[in-house]
Amino acid sequence: MIGISKLYCGSVEPSDALRYGRKAKDLPSHLLQFSEDKKPIVVWNCTRRCNLRCVHCYSHSQDVEYAEEMSTEEGKRLIDQLADFGAPVILFSGGEPLIRKDLFELIQYATSRKLRAVISTNGTLIKPNVAKRLQQFDLSYVGVSIDGTEEINDRFRGVEGAYARAIAGIRNCQEAGLKVGLRFTINGRNASEIPAIFDLVEKEGIPRICFYHLVYAGRGSELVKEDLDHADTRRVVDLIIDRTADLYRRGMPKEVLTVDNHADGVHLYLRMLREDPERAAQVLELLQFNEGNSSGRGIACVSWDGTVHPDQFWRHLALGNVRERSFGDIWTDVENGFLMKLKDKKKYVTGRCARCKWLDICAGNFRVRAEAVTGDVWAPDPACYLTDEEIGIDGVG
Repeated sequence: MIGISKLYCGSVEPSDALRYGRKAKDLPSHLLQFSEDKKPIVVWNCTRRCNLRCVHCYSHSQDVEYAEEMSTEEGKRLIDQLADFGAPVILFSGGEPLIRKDLFELIQYATSRKLRAVISTNGTLIKPNVAKRLQQFDLSYVGVSIDGTEEINDRFRGVEGAYARAIAGIRNCQEAGLKVGLRFTINGRNASEIPAIFDLVEKEGIPRICFYHLVYAGRGSELVKEDLDHADTRRVVDLIIDRTADLYRRGMPKEVLTVDNHADGVHLYLRMLREDPERAAQVLELLQFNEGNSSGRGIACVSWDGTVHPDQFWRHLALGNVRERSFGDIWTDVENGFLMKLKDKKKYVTGRCARCKWLDICAGNFRVRAEAVTGDVWAPDPACYLTDEEIGIDGVG
């Protein structure tokens, strides 16, 4: 996760994170990426069922009942385990989490255990009464997925009218006093929509947007050939930086982040070196705090059936199951050799990643993407768009 507004526009300074001791339990949400202990933000896919049919869904969700989902009591036991372990955030995801009938009860229980609770939703089910109930339970944030303007988004979502209902859901959240933001997955089908998405953020007064680079998992694996090439990815990231800076210049600051490609951090730093060397030094310090990809360390996923994964995209790798062992025991299991490697992945990446001078602030980028394309989990991430010159190698290997 690269905070474009935090880094490029200077909305965060290194001293902001240092003031809290860089401990996850003490840091405000907007500084969690700079924690030192990297206690994991846990994505709980609390249901697999979804009312939409998104073409890039990592969980292959459908609008059907899934018998293996955890019960309310099992969900509360999971929440207890996360709270006891010191996880700072539980992110209720799916499928579509609002389909789950006990979601409000689970959110209330999570916040009673001092976990920050957020949800990732398609927004189509957020009626005014739903938004009011979510606000009552001290929900920290609602992330609504939108992947373009109406025609493009509905094509992505597989259901006509999804865009209009999502926009209504966003407005209902705002009316209820909930912090709400957008989630946008970048790929070849919708990259041209990014300017319109910035226009939407400005028009609707939406305070936050996360741009996700495509990860080749689930149905998203079928979009590999439609992902952006390196040159287009670079242009898109520059566009996101430019539009974010423009909002700041015009007195309408928004929190803007890119997710799932840590080459963005290096690219932004190198750009800052040319434009503002003094600010670039602070950007580098924040990127060093961030430490790059955190799968298996600062991010975790618990599936609908209790299976623990290194992140929400790595569904083919099971680390254990919270129905059998506690999350803390699974997450710290020194007998799990692969998990231990993930926690220190910089030692094991190969090729240009191993020789890259920015390895300490990227950590080898996204291992799932490397495995999906090459079959080798430690191979270079094919979505890294940095040149050999930029990463300090001679182009061999």
